[in-house]
Amino acid sequence: MIDLHTHTLFSDGELIPAELTRRAAVIGYQALAITDHADRSSFDLIIPRIARVAEELGSAWGLTVLPGIELTHIPPAEIAAAAEEARSVGAKLIVCHGETIVEPVAPGTNLAALDADIDILSHPGLLSDAEAELAVRRGICLELSARKGHCLCNGHVARLALKHGAKLVINSDAHSPGDLIPLDFARKLALGAGLSEPQFEDCLANSAELVRNAQNRR
Repeated sequence: MIDLHTHTLFSDGELIPAELTRRAAVIGYQALAITDHADRSSFDLIIPRIARVAEELGSAWGLTVLPGIELTHIPPAEIAAAAEEARSVGAKLIVCHGETIVEPVAPGTNLAALDADIDILSHPGLLSDAEAELAVRRGICLELSARKGHCLCNGHVARLALKHGAKLVINSDAHSPGDLIPLDFARKLALGAGLSEPQFEDCLANSAELVRNAQNRR
């Protein structure tokens, strides 16, 4: 399992990085990105601290650990600059909190995020055709989420992604120990969203590609 959307005590998660990554390794994860919620007030607090321990934790537990961030509730006009700043302080993978239907995310967030230097648009809610097309042009992955509430639009997101050829990934959006998902559950989530078995395998390949890109990013 490769999971590129998780949280620790640095935002609203329950676990420190060491325990999160250990628990992930025990259930068979190959790679994990720590992507705590942040805006421009906290990038310098969170990202360097995750980057400081990512490699040593990965080596200790036998998986790849990536320092990342989830741009969260940032005004759409500021998302591009925020992504650039997050990269500058060490984020190897950037998720942007999309327009989930269960939170008051500002309208226009999806489009602004897809026009910025991000890797994944998480739980994009009632994704539009134009947004799916932009994701294709920008090479940005759309997320199928295992998180309660955010997962309500997985079928819609999957349908539009397949219609337009956008890349999909499957993430836990883990905040607590029980949120981490083994590979078999990720498969069920994908099939439940309307994907075929080969399309599920494509999701895994997309996640693996993001890991390689992150590892090569300076």
